[in-house]
Amino acid sequence: MVPADATIRAQVCIPLTLADGLRTTARAFTFAGLLDDREHLALGLGDWAHPLPTDRALGPPPLTRVHSECLTGDVLGSRRCDCGPQLDEALHRLAEQGGLLLYLRQEGRGIGLYSKLDAYVLQDQGLDTYEANLALGYAEDSRDYTVAAQMLGALGVTRVALLTNNADKVAQLERLGVDVAERVPTGVHRSDANGRYLATKLRRHPESLPPGDLLQG
Repeated sequence: MVPADATIRAQVCIPLTLADGLRTTARAFTFAGLLDDREHLALGLGDWAHPLPTDRALGPPPLTRVHSECLTGDVLGSRRCDCGPQLDEALHRLAEQGGLLLYLRQEGRGIGLYSKLDAYVLQDQGLDTYEANLALGYAEDSRDYTVAAQMLGALGVTRVALLTNNADKVAQLERLGVDVAERVPTGVHRSDANGRYLATKLRRHPESLPPGDLLQG
């Protein structure tokens, strides 16, 4: 089902310094008409940091990362998950190749920051990341990508090369009318603290990680 139209409400260039010191520029887009009325953000990097051409839909599908907010990983550098390193990888690849980052405000696979931290408590008591969400009364994964499809529509993008290991993300976007022309895998970012988290993802959803030995660094 194609979602209702959204529009670009504003755009502005932001100079960025990435974690390794790389300096680049992103064009930040805000939107009106998103179905959940949250403040989701798109960043255009590389060629997409320039004013949008009117014929952009005729070009090759842009490399696109749809990233769900993780304050603990993205901002605080938590090693408990792989979100921060995935975001950093995406920004570097997008700065080099050009493309779009859609930053969605759906913390903790959609359950919110406090509930995510409650789930951490249960994980410390022995539940895995999916069992903890279920124990709190949520689905294993509550993320919804309808607003991502709306944002792409507002940007005039109908086809993407999606930077993800998440097959559900691909399936949802395609159901919402976005043509995922290519699924581009991300790296596996193992730390001293997230091995169990990654192993659980591999066990429960083996399609969500690229092949390889998670016990490698």
